[in-house]
Amino acid sequence: MSIAEELERLQSLRDRGTISDEEFARAKAQVLSGEAAPRSGAPSFLHQLARSRSDRVFGGVCGGLGHSTDLPSWAWRLIFCLTVLYFGAGLLIYILLWIFLPQQA
Repeated sequence: MSIAEELERLQSLRDRGTISDEEFARAKAQVLSGEAAPRSGAPSFLHQLARSRSDRVFGGVCGGLGHSTDLPSWAWRLIFCLTVLYFGAGLLIYILLWIFLPQQA
């Protein structure tokens, strides 16, 4: 995105009231200085997900979900077992998470 496009986007956010004048001034200064625009808040939930290396039965998916959420890993295992038994989609979801979630560092 070019500097002009970024400034137009910031101006539209300010016009809609999404960001304050102070936030607009800080973001504009960062754009003009060439710094990367800061991301709002903490990293998103999806970026925090990772398969567990220590708490694993098959692929570490439930252990990783247990580390990232308020539910313990045994509850995630129960949820996946129930969705496999009742809906069948739980197995597909588990396999996709196993493939696409990175291993914990």
